[in-house]
Amino acid sequence: MPDLSGSTAIVTGGARGIGLAMAGALAKCGASIGLIDLLPEVSDSAANLAKETGVVAAGVIADVRDAKAVEAAVEHLQQQLGTADLLITSAGITIWGDSTEVTSADWQRVLEINLSGTFYAAQSFARRLLAEGRHGSVIFVSSMSGRVVNIPQFQASYNSSKAAVSMLAKSLAVEWAPSGIRVNALEPGYTLSDMTRQFMDANPELAAQWTSLIPMGRMGEPADLVGALTYLASSESSYLTGQSIVIDGGYTAI
Repeated sequence: MPDLSGSTAIVTGGARGIGLAMAGALAKCGASIGLIDLLPEVSDSAANLAKETGVVAAGVIADVRDAKAVEAAVEHLQQQLGTADLLITSAGITIWGDSTEVTSADWQRVLEINLSGTFYAAQSFARRLLAEGRHGSVIFVSSMSGRVVNIPQFQASYNSSKAAVSMLAKSLAVEWAPSGIRVNALEPGYTLSDMTRQFMDANPELAAQWTSLIPMGRMGEPADLVGALTYLASSESSYLTGQSIVIDGGYTAI
């Protein structure tokens, strides 16, 4: 595990699930942690993280769909933790449904959280680094669904939003490369967060179908993302930018 002591990471969608697991991995490497989430338990998640790892951590409630709210949250965390040099955007949702029946509100909600929220967080993060002439690393949590149409669920809005997130990583990587801000994306396959486990337990037939399509024969765990996450966060990946790393047990290889 790399030594990230002296670094500060902001994690959106960090109150629970994959976002919190990623925050925990960075904290174990010594990074201070700022969590942004719409859920009120984000402060408790930060407090628990600080207690478990010994790092400084803080949580802020904000809706990533609101650019002004994101800017205010990042400003608040900067005042508490200093300027962040790591950003992980984990806030995201999916809504399933036949595309002829999907409402405009549902379509907009998925794109606003997954794509616009990712951009707003990166924008606020980069503004501060550019103003101070500092380097940093941005890691978007995209999805294998940005590359393939995984079945049997219909989720056109999710697939489209994640494809856009991966392209956003490339676009910002090129734009910010001269300033020393790297931007990459992780594209996980089916990953067992706490919420996913509950869903799988309630829908064992769907769980079996998903697993049958994964060459490695199992769902991913948040721990399976840690190696790539900490590599991208560290100076060991200093020449890597504009890339998307798929971690899916081989799903997209077939």
